[in-house]
Amino acid sequence: MALFAVPNIIQDLIPAAASESINPWTWNLNLNASGLYEYLPTMHALSKFALLGACAVQSVMGLPEPVESREANLLKRNVDDWINRETPIAWQKLLCNIGPDGCAVRNQGVPAGVVVASPSRSDPDYFYTWTRDAALVYKGLADAFRRNYTEGLHTQLKNFVSSQAKLQGVGNPAGGLNDGQGLGEPKFMVDLKEFTGEWGRPQRDGPPLRAIALIRYAKWLVENGHKAVWPTIENDLKYSAQYWNQTGFDLWEEVPGSSFFTIASTHRALVEGAQLGAVLGKPTRAYTAVAPQVLCFQQSFWNAREGFVVSNINGGEWRRGRDANSILASIHNFDPSAGCDANTFQPCSDRALSNHKVVVDSFRSIYNINRGIAQNKAVAVGRYSEDIFYNGNPWFLATFAAAEQLYDALLVWKAQGSIAITQTSLPFFRDHVSGATVGTHAAGSATYNQIVSAITAYADGFIEVASKYAHSNGAMNEQIDRNTGQPIAAPDLTWSYSAFLTATARRDGYIPTGWGAGQATALPAGQCQKFEVAGNYNLPPTPVFPSNLTPAANAPVEQITAVPTGCTNPEKVFVTFNERASTSWGQVIKVVGNVPELGSWDVNKAVPLSASKYTSGDPLWSITLPIQAGSSVQYKYIRITNGVAGVSWEGGDNRAFSVPGATCDVQNRWDNWR
Repeated sequence: MALFAVPNIIQDLIPAAASESINPWTWNLNLNASGLYEYLPTMHALSKFALLGACAVQSVMGLPEPVESREANLLKRNVDDWINRETPIAWQKLLCNIGPDGCAVRNQGVPAGVVVASPSRSDPDYFYTWTRDAALVYKGLADAFRRNYTEGLHTQLKNFVSSQAKLQGVGNPAGGLNDGQGLGEPKFMVDLKEFTGEWGRPQRDGPPLRAIALIRYAKWLVENGHKAVWPTIENDLKYSAQYWNQTGFDLWEEVPGSSFFTIASTHRALVEGAQLGAVLGKPTRAYTAVAPQVLCFQQSFWNAREGFVVSNINGGEWRRGRDANSILASIHNFDPSAGCDANTFQPCSDRALSNHKVVVDSFRSIYNINRGIAQNKAVAVGRYSEDIFYNGNPWFLATFAAAEQLYDALLVWKAQGSIAITQTSLPFFRDHVSGATVGTHAAGSATYNQIVSAITAYADGFIEVASKYAHSNGAMNEQIDRNTGQPIAAPDLTWSYSAFLTATARRDGYIPTGWGAGQATALPAGQCQKFEVAGNYNLPPTPVFPSNLTPAANAPVEQITAVPTGCTNPEKVFVTFNERASTSWGQVIKVVGNVPELGSWDVNKAVPLSASKYTSGDPLWSITLPIQAGSSVQYKYIRITNGVAGVSWEGGDNRAFSVPGATCDVQNRWDNWR
């Protein structure tokens, strides 16, 4: 008898050869040469004894295996064995948390394509859908789908597109869709109604992450002759271009400020969105203009003196900043085309490796379950060392992320045939190869071979740590008790299973298609600019997919590669509205006018200006808007207090100007409140 019922979507991945039940504890889900998943038997106990016996004979015959190699081989076999058992369980558990038919949410009002964070309804209550969690889960599903087409995964992705198109129109405490601010709402009821309770809002990582997940699927659609997802993606890209430089809560929903994870995700979304938009013939100038400034700002999180990313700035100074936030940013922005680029924080970059060491080391002494573990061995990883949520514990997803970054690095090192060590990354490497030196070490050299062997074992060690603390039936909670090692907090956290699947996919050698990072590593000349471009938001239509949408014959593996540069649509002239107006906390300055881009005098569609340049000495509000070339514009500024009910119009006549003909030059309007 099978230990659990294999879900239909997983059965889609299994060849119809076995009439007996598939036992996940003795069968392994592998990708065969034809690009199809198949279950292969794992090594039986007798085979293991035979192999151990062979090792013993080798030792007796005077050919002892080095201790390090023997330990690494044993670790690999243990990790292989657990992955073999855990993979189908993780798939089942993840899909159980997705509506409408997931086994944990069935008949509980969860629409199709909606990810429930955890079935837990108390201590903690995670029976909600978070935009961030759902996006990361579906990003993984989209990459798995591109790796291996199945009808089950395809249905899931189409359901996600439809659910998110609807969700974007749901008004909520963060705002509505008119000015895009409602897209920053972090969580909703599972039936897609607004959540009105107190919460850390806005959270600005949700829109770029959702855009990334949808783009992964949209690229496949384009390659196979269909274009159905852009309106939903476009709203999230517009939000990212408009609000990237405004503070919000971090991904742990605790600290208001600027989050490294959010900024890195925003940069990727804008670059990959421009890449897709160019192929679809959509305006992309806002994304290509803003993305370099986002990347420029991303560099300000780096603490060069101590060699790590300060994960939250402009808020949360009570934390040191050593946070799994940064490791998650690295793995979710992985693109081998960028090599080991430090600006985009690629996993094998010297900064990312130094940061990996500092973050992981911050947990070595504070958790009892990590005590006594050698410096070059993996440990359980938490969110950040000052964490007090449930007494502050390791998390499964953070531990898997630590492994995934190392697997990513190994993939790039092997592909480029060398490993570069700088003064920044040297401490990381010397933890594992004491004789490592600064320089470039070519494949085949002793140092290269030692590093690859040591880091492979180190990465596997994090998987082994997670396996040690998972439930015996393969279930994983959110956290691991720091003292006892018991899995605690939210049971069956969807993100935990997704993190396992993406980490082990990298271990298996699977590299997802790129996002254009290799063309987006350059920083703008001079100082970073606080350049934000507003957009007009529209409720996406209900997506319609052809009934026969299947992979096209001979479809390319990756067709959408070029990232547009320069001024791509000069007929939309960039106009920057600069208004000096002193305000009190909670007040916002908006601009409204006679053209559609300015809301056609509808106060509800007025465009909010950004206070990112505001100081007590210079109360400057500003925003850039693409306006149709040749338009005759009339406009005024309004001050909003406590919503639309508190509108104050500036005095005097309407302001007016004429937009020039098509141009790539930014037009500035400099005004003072009157």
